[in-house]
Amino acid sequence: MIGNDIVDLKLAKNQSNWQRKGFLEKQFTEEEQKTILNSNDPFSQVWLFWSMKEAAYKCYTQRYKKRFFGPKKFICKMISKTLGYISIDREVYFSTTIITENYIHTIASERKEVSFDFSFVTFDHKTDQTTFLNNSILAFFSGADTVQKDKFGIPFLYNQQRKIPVSLSTSHHGNFGGFVILKNQWT
Repeated sequence: MIGNDIVDLKLAKNQSNWQRKGFLEKQFTEEEQKTILNSNDPFSQVWLFWSMKEAAYKCYTQRYKKRFFGPKKFICKMISKTLGYISIDREVYFSTTIITENYIHTIASERKEVSFDFSFVTFDHKTDQTTFLNNSILAFFSGADTVQKDKFGIPFLYNQQRKIPVSLSTSHHGNFGGFVILKNQWT
């Protein structure tokens, strides 16, 4: 299983007030809140943890086929500035994150060492993000002719109406989007 999440930091700054009363308490464990508040850059730390939780949630949803709201159930720990792990129940997902001044992009998987392909895209304001991202996936993955999501929001690749057995994750937020595919499943 693989998951990814992108946060457009400019959009997050304009649309989300992470400092409002109750936000941190609702989304993050006490330890995560301490890490955020003691960080040199609390804003980026909030969205790093958010991105890690979302990427792990996508892995978890692929495995267990159930959707739920429970961000505090996903417990983030940092190994380094960009490497971490997320635990929920008895599951552990490992994450790697790209952090820039414009976005945070996290990829999570069940294994610490995993080979994957990913593509990052930038949107203009006129673009239908989902269509653009799906077309990018189809251009990248020549063995597929459609991308469809199931009732849990999990994307799958199809060729002539047959599901291709690969783990795929998509994400878009603001001006940025991306997808990731586990490499060992199709190369």
